[in-house]
Amino acid sequence: MITPALLVVSASFAQTPDPNQEAQLLALVKDVQTQQAQLAANQAKIEEKLAAVTETIRAARIYTKRER
Repeated sequence: MITPALLVVSASFAQTPDPNQEAQLLALVKDVQTQQAQLAANQAKIEEKLAAVTETIRAARIYTKRER
């Protein structure tokens, strides 16, 4: 998957002859990739917790129906 940051990198190489700017840009791209990985991990944790809550609610409904 091509991220917008990678598109910026490829577009900027043609326009920025300064190697320092290229290094800074690559560092920013790596930072964005790290953040995307963290977001994906957090999303997975959220989905796990949501599944656990859903199962707890399902079990509670079953027990509630049995009590009646």
